[in-house]
Amino acid sequence: MRKDTIVIGTRSSKLALWQADYIQAKLRERYPELPVVEKRMTTKGDRVLDAPLAKIGGKGLFTKELEQAMLAGEIDIAVHSLKDMPTELPPGLVLAAVTERFDAGDAVVSPRYGTLANLPQGAKVGTSSLRRRAQLLAQRPDLEIVSLRGNVNTRLQKLEDEDFDAIILAVAGLKRLGFGERITEVLDKSVCLPAVGQGALAIEARADDEEMISRLAFLDDAAMRAAARAERAFLARVEGGCQVPVGVYATAEGTTLAIEAVIASLDGARLYRSSRTGSASEAEALGRGLAEELLAAGGEAILQELGLLQD
Repeated sequence: MRKDTIVIGTRSSKLALWQADYIQAKLRERYPELPVVEKRMTTKGDRVLDAPLAKIGGKGLFTKELEQAMLAGEIDIAVHSLKDMPTELPPGLVLAAVTERFDAGDAVVSPRYGTLANLPQGAKVGTSSLRRRAQLLAQRPDLEIVSLRGNVNTRLQKLEDEDFDAIILAVAGLKRLGFGERITEVLDKSVCLPAVGQGALAIEARADDEEMISRLAFLDDAAMRAAARAERAFLARVEGGCQVPVGVYATAEGTTLAIEAVIASLDGARLYRSSRTGSASEAEALGRGLAEELLAAGGEAILQELGLLQD
């Protein structure tokens, strides 16, 4: 039976709504005869704002409630930032489409100093990401890294209210919300590798909803899908969520895929980084192989230490 309406589930933050609106507009353009509506929801990641993500569960914090609503038939699809998606989806759900990557970079927002290199000794830098923390400290061990939670607007306000010298945010989120002019530096990937899937959107659907999956196919970007397969395979092998300092970035051009990744200690003192290139058709194997290499180089010891810290 054909559905006569598509219900998109979304979080209520401004960035989540931008993402849902973007997909809604694409669907309406493609299927003008089909009503597309949004259902706004709140997730645990939105409710618990007084603790670092690593302490309250990491990945899944921003997706679980949406996934439960989808399985219950209350919504048809959910739109997420791909970087918020756990590497394993609940039974009955699939990643129906991965959009073209907008921008995978991390941005410095520092009205006073501009760049990471210009920050004074002991500067106070805000980020909620252990990945960013570890890589920044590898470059600048003198920095004082302070946990910074909240949506993009909240973090920009805290930059002014709480005496930060700089904060680090995703380039994509800032530009999508119209704050591109606030970016004072985009960190080179040699300095800070992004999170898995950063800059791309993921559309989740029920595995048995073949009609919906077919309708979403036009949104799926083949190059980004291949990159995501490699990046997510890497993350799955190192078993990392938000609470593990891991950066990874893959790019696919034609049949070739390149992937680079890093595993670092929380203080940035130990950093293991490498890259591989191969066939895009073997994206998962490339990601897993790179993970094995970095784990053997010293990453395993870092993850074991983190495991002990979390007990």
